[in-house]
Amino acid sequence: MKRAVCIAAVLILVGVVCKFCPLVHIAPLKRAETEKNSGAFDAAKFAEDFWSQKLLKSFDRAVDAKILIAAIQANPGDAQKKYAHSLSLGGGYFYYLRGEGRVLATNDSSLSVAINANSTNAEVVLEAGMTFGNAVRDGTGLLNASDYPNLQDFNSISAELNKLVEAKVLPALRAQARVGSTISFIGCAEVDDETTDLNPLQVVPVQTEIE
Repeated sequence: MKRAVCIAAVLILVGVVCKFCPLVHIAPLKRAETEKNSGAFDAAKFAEDFWSQKLLKSFDRAVDAKILIAAIQANPGDAQKKYAHSLSLGGGYFYYLRGEGRVLATNDSSLSVAINANSTNAEVVLEAGMTFGNAVRDGTGLLNASDYPNLQDFNSISAELNKLVEAKVLPALRAQARVGSTISFIGCAEVDDETTDLNPLQVVPVQTEIE
């Protein structure tokens, strides 16, 4: 009799523990840890989805290039406060812009573009060679580093987005661009050094159209 009572008491105790601390929670935690450690994050798929589902639908968020260039020329600090995206204090910052201009010069790695009709100097340089850096990932302000506790995953997003620029945008840009042609563009600029990156503004294009 005493043995039966003891067994019943143990079963009741186990039931109470399971109610407040369900053992089933252990499996998802272990699975999540396993996925994290095995590199389950698919950066290429994430980049493709971001490109098609968010980036291409965010072009109306980009500031007009004429407005941005004028603001930078007037006061770079004020332009940064009003139009830039930044991931951290004291570091580089990013612009997301769209505009139209006249191609002044081309080479294998870039196009020099005059934004204002009466300008004889390039105000924007569209990068047309291999794409590096974090301009596309961070320029739009659509992605937040705090959402990705694994820094390696966050960095891999940049690499995959840069590959998409090289595959989807740059081949046609290099093939069609000619001096004197009019180009419409949307792109992201990363500013690390204001003395070299602002005049002209270095832009990674995510969409271009040449007339």
